[in-house]
Amino acid sequence: MKTYSDKTILIAEDNEVSFFLLKETLEPIKINVIRADNGLEAVRLFKEEDIDLVLMDIRMPYLNGMEALEEIRKISAEVPVYAQTAQVFPEEHSKYKDSGFNGVISKPIDLEMILEILEKELG
Repeated sequence: MKTYSDKTILIAEDNEVSFFLLKETLEPIKINVIRADNGLEAVRLFKEEDIDLVLMDIRMPYLNGMEALEEIRKISAEVPVYAQTAQVFPEEHSKYKDSGFNGVISKPIDLEMILEILEKELG
């Protein structure tokens, strides 16, 4: 399995259990993980850190995922940002993609899904 120890992923997730499960899922690929537990913190960390990819929960306090994405896109249009959501309706996923997300990941997130995204976005 390919590892990504030279890459950093920002996970914006306000739910402690969801974050822990996602972090555990990422353990085998040794990617550096930074956590933001709300949208404002996600934007602040994006400005301060060298982030290669963002996984953004849609429902978060202070700034929701779409609002945080809007602020992040003012800083960088290149860094891939993926929406994380428990919503499964195709029209919801289309709305997120249309608003500027590179893609949508349905919860619960599995390692295979993450590996496909990392390979596509980070090589």
